[in-house]
Amino acid sequence: MELTIDQTLQQGVAAHNNGNLQEAERLYRAILDVQPKHPDANHNLGIIAVSMNQSDAALALFKTAVDGNSNIEQFWLSYIEALIKLRQFEDAKRALKKGKKKGVAKAKLKTLIEKLISVRAGYIPPAAPSQPELQALVDHYQNGRYEDAEHCAMLLSQQFPRHPFSWKILGGIYKALGRMTDALAAGKKATELDPRDSEAHNSLGVILEGLGRFEEAESSYKKSVFLKPDNYGAHCNLGNVMRKLIKFEEAATAYRQAIAVQPGYAEAHNNLGVTLKELGKLEESEASCRRAIAIASGYAEAYYNLGNTLQELGRIEDAEVNYRLAITLKTDYAEPHNNLGIMLEELGRFADAELSYRQAIALKSDFVDAYSNLGNVLKENGRFADAEASYRQAILLKPDWDNLHHNLGVLLFEGKRYDLAAEQFELSDIHKSKPYAIKCSYLQDEKAIFYEKFDLLVNQGEINATIGSLGFRSEFKYGIKKSNSFCNDPLKYVLTSDLNEQYDFEKIFVETARDVLTDSSVSYKSQGHLTNGVQTAGNIFAQSKVIKAKIEGIIHAEIAKYRIHFKDSGEGFIQSWPSSYEIRGWLVSMQSGGKLAPHMHDTGWITGSVYINVPPKSKTDNGNLVLCLSDQQHVLGVKKSHQSTIDVVTGSLCLFPSSLYHYTVPFEETEDRIVLAFDVVPNI
Repeated sequence: MELTIDQTLQQGVAAHNNGNLQEAERLYRAILDVQPKHPDANHNLGIIAVSMNQSDAALALFKTAVDGNSNIEQFWLSYIEALIKLRQFEDAKRALKKGKKKGVAKAKLKTLIEKLISVRAGYIPPAAPSQPELQALVDHYQNGRYEDAEHCAMLLSQQFPRHPFSWKILGGIYKALGRMTDALAAGKKATELDPRDSEAHNSLGVILEGLGRFEEAESSYKKSVFLKPDNYGAHCNLGNVMRKLIKFEEAATAYRQAIAVQPGYAEAHNNLGVTLKELGKLEESEASCRRAIAIASGYAEAYYNLGNTLQELGRIEDAEVNYRLAITLKTDYAEPHNNLGIMLEELGRFADAELSYRQAIALKSDFVDAYSNLGNVLKENGRFADAEASYRQAILLKPDWDNLHHNLGVLLFEGKRYDLAAEQFELSDIHKSKPYAIKCSYLQDEKAIFYEKFDLLVNQGEINATIGSLGFRSEFKYGIKKSNSFCNDPLKYVLTSDLNEQYDFEKIFVETARDVLTDSSVSYKSQGHLTNGVQTAGNIFAQSKVIKAKIEGIIHAEIAKYRIHFKDSGEGFIQSWPSSYEIRGWLVSMQSGGKLAPHMHDTGWITGSVYINVPPKSKTDNGNLVLCLSDQQHVLGVKKSHQSTIDVVTGSLCLFPSSLYHYTVPFEETEDRIVLAFDVVPNI
């Protein structure tokens, strides 16, 4: 399929920006073969001629561009500068007047007038290499012959030390070779010799960014776009470094400026989409990513970023399609495999997620995130030795990443290897590791250490379910009563309701649960607390069947009612309710004799359960929910005031603080007992 002129121009500009001048020239000339007076092609070809020191050819091309479209400011600037360089002073003066009438910025015209005066007064430009010498340098550089290019550039920089071009090329050569210190010195020299060279400042910015000196890179990019406001590549680079500086609004502005100059700039649309996602503007992010794809249909990165946005929007199936398209378009692209794995894990498709993580690692052997995520899914699958190996490999690659130590610590903790777990939690400085470290001390019966850590966290204002639970457990174990920062009397904050009275429970809840549990694609996870039953893997609210049933919206509404009901409470978990949270849920289906052992949900704030099907009870308490202040070893001997039995039936909803331990009374009926359990999990 033949390219349109606009598409050919876009490809030429892209090649030009990437330093592939031969390809850019070929594409521009292809346009001129069809439209000899095409303004943009003439102008851009003139820019290349200037870089080759072909001033006469550049002037003719700039003149054609101005004649073709006299409303473009940059055409006038390039044309007038060429006239001055060739000492055609009278023509330059006339062009300055015409440019002023056409609206060229006064400050820019003033600069050219000053240059005209200085050249006319006898200014002699520095000696310059010949055109063949420059062409040889460019040929070596563009064809990747960096050793030859370096040799050539060094000779020219020694013979013509005041000529900036060889220094610009040297900067690019050293950057390509990874010699960033040398690249920086050359880049700075180029800007010193020609401080008005927009592209030299842009190239210096790229070098500084590569060195992690983001603020200095920002300054260089800003100089570049000040000198040449239509330098859309520099605008885009400015946006990129702004993102690294967590200045997302400024980044979005820079990308929009790049797009305003060059509407067909796919990279800017894609990067704007990424930035808008960071700003939480998901619908706008989707539109930008789709625009990038419309411009460049083979743009794998845009499909990947669109997948990320769609996943955030909860459109899981669409996200998966786009991740797989990115993988198809760019077979060595590790990141989509990793993010596809995250999505599949969320859906509970652990085997598929594992394959995706392993593929990401096969493509990128030092991919720390993929090793970490692989450890997570292996842990969920009950393959603890493999999970530990994956976490430890990630730690070898990035030993200072707190999350890795935390995840390994949790794995070791759940394996009751409390001493080793404690070591990992001590290596992690993240907030959620601290309660685990205290639990390790408690479970190893290190009373003094436990209370030292416990009191420190409480005095620091720590409020979470683990602290709340440990307050009661330690009181029963050691006989020391402490004020509970989470909830002093959690059994008073149990709220039950009958969803049958408010909703079409059969259609919304029962039919949906039945569809999920009979779906062969649904995965189940290992659950040590569960006897004679199964638990769905991943977050049930990521399942399309559940999303369509609007169950999550109903639960949000019931949680809002819970908060209103207890709004006057002075308890910590009500007064310090998380500013943002997500609901994570799962289905539990038990057969006759099924039960859940006492446990609590460390990461939750409040916990809930919707009883989808409770078989008729042959005994009074069969299948009922028991809430208690401590774990099993204390439940048997505690006072009745320390526990509460909730009589549940089909349609019951029960909400309670996550600091409470809970278990189910075994049941003996032939029907399955089905429950939708969930946690309100703070976004920290």
